[in-house]
Amino acid sequence: MDEHQAGILLECASKYPIPKGVKISYGTAGFRADASILSSTVFRVGILAALRSLKTKSVIGLMITASHNQISDNGVKIADPSGGMLTQEWEPFADLLANAPDPQNLVKLISEFAKKENISFTGVYSAEVLLGRDTRPSGESLLEAARQGITSVVGALATGMGILTTPQLHWMVRYRNKGKSSLESDYFKQISNSFRCLMDYIPREMIASEMDELIVDGANGVGGEKLEVVKKTLSGLVIQVRNSGKEGEGVLNQGVGADFVQKEKIVPSGFGQIDVGKRCASLDGDADRLVYFHVLLGSNNKIELVDGDKILSLFALYIKQQLIILNKEDGHHVHLGIVQTAYANGASTDYLKKMGLEVVLTPTGVKYLHEKAYEYDIGIYFEANGHGTILFSASFLSWLETRNKELASTSEGSEQQLSVKRLLAVSELINQAVGDALSGVLLVEVILRHTGWSIQRWSELYQDLPSRQLKVKVVDRTAVITTNAETEVVKPAGLQAAINCEVAKYTMGRSFIRPSGTEDVIRVYAEASTQEEADHLAKSVAQHVDRFLGFGSS
Repeated sequence: MDEHQAGILLECASKYPIPKGVKISYGTAGFRADASILSSTVFRVGILAALRSLKTKSVIGLMITASHNQISDNGVKIADPSGGMLTQEWEPFADLLANAPDPQNLVKLISEFAKKENISFTGVYSAEVLLGRDTRPSGESLLEAARQGITSVVGALATGMGILTTPQLHWMVRYRNKGKSSLESDYFKQISNSFRCLMDYIPREMIASEMDELIVDGANGVGGEKLEVVKKTLSGLVIQVRNSGKEGEGVLNQGVGADFVQKEKIVPSGFGQIDVGKRCASLDGDADRLVYFHVLLGSNNKIELVDGDKILSLFALYIKQQLIILNKEDGHHVHLGIVQTAYANGASTDYLKKMGLEVVLTPTGVKYLHEKAYEYDIGIYFEANGHGTILFSASFLSWLETRNKELASTSEGSEQQLSVKRLLAVSELINQAVGDALSGVLLVEVILRHTGWSIQRWSELYQDLPSRQLKVKVVDRTAVITTNAETEVVKPAGLQAAINCEVAKYTMGRSFIRPSGTEDVIRVYAEASTQEEADHLAKSVAQHVDRFLGFGSS
């Protein structure tokens, strides 16, 4: 780094001093906190994004959002060249950058890191970062802080893409790095066209059965606004958007949204007994999560939740059906993998295995699920909270394209060719960069029409096992070391044996613990055949955690 570059960084950084006493860390959701203390962090992430662009010689994304958090919060995260999340290898540097106490330390860190990573500030490639933000009032000023950070790297370009859902920005980065047009209009065109294709490929006998309109809770966020745009381009699907985020309609994520519905299992604001039995869906604040539900009759606004586990099951069954048709004549082995975490309801995992599907577990966190799903020809992952997607390997997509051409010349319109076309259309509709509630809604709706299922029929695929989650305050969360996708405790010795003894007392019992990523607490998860048993199991495991690790143990 030359003196000119160092001088610019020093001057710009002095305009964004770090607040006293604030320490922040980069997690799955990037940096997230009260918006009032984030300016310096966002400025520094702008620098980080420019460095990442120089390192990878690719376009990088920077999104200002706090997803399902309250409206006073905000956050910032980076999209890597693939459209996925920032590589885990750079997360420690992100933490150091955000917490550097003054401009001098900041520039020293950047200089040392650039040298270590062999990043040239005067090379042929100039950095470019695509910028997006959600509808939060704090977004505009934070976006400017990000822009200042990016452009403090000489030659770096900050390209504003406007107000977006988080998945839209990730999609744009992915397609831009493929050399394809990546405007918001291209995103809408792609998901609308692939939806129409899949609707055209529905078996003729199913087309006659018209489905009721879908009612969507937009969480008073950006997803509601974008869904209003999408629905104008569709035929064969009637969508009513509530909590769309229009001025004065409601507060972002307050009593609305996928996170609220999934956790509370009651109707979001604007829904009630008039919606009994209707097919409803809920997006979260930045539209990267999706859950479905229907309102129960006379139930004090209780709902039957159709969460991410059941969305995964629906997608998996549909794709498996297409592969069965393909394999009738082809014999081409396609490796389909279902990826979950230990927090997936045990009933869903059992159901998927009974359907003959390969299910693997990863540690908790979208980054682990996404990485594992990449190992398959088709990898499907979802968390119960409604975040997930489907990944298609490049080699499998290439095979599908070739097979489609072959079948067009030998057996045009055959069931096998239709299956190939369906899989290709799914790969275009689903957002392979990240979980996307808009593309997810469209795929769910197509598959329900394809199967002729009501939301009630879908909900009855399996019955969730009752579960309970607890937190136990401990002296040092790092004293717990787990293995086998966080389902078994290695240290402290003896704790796993104690958990196993408790689990053995209950029918369908299952329990595991894991340390929190941000605070000195241990999270306890328990399942059993009744709610009372799940509660007892969670409590007894929590008591063992306290005995081994709590303040009494010290």
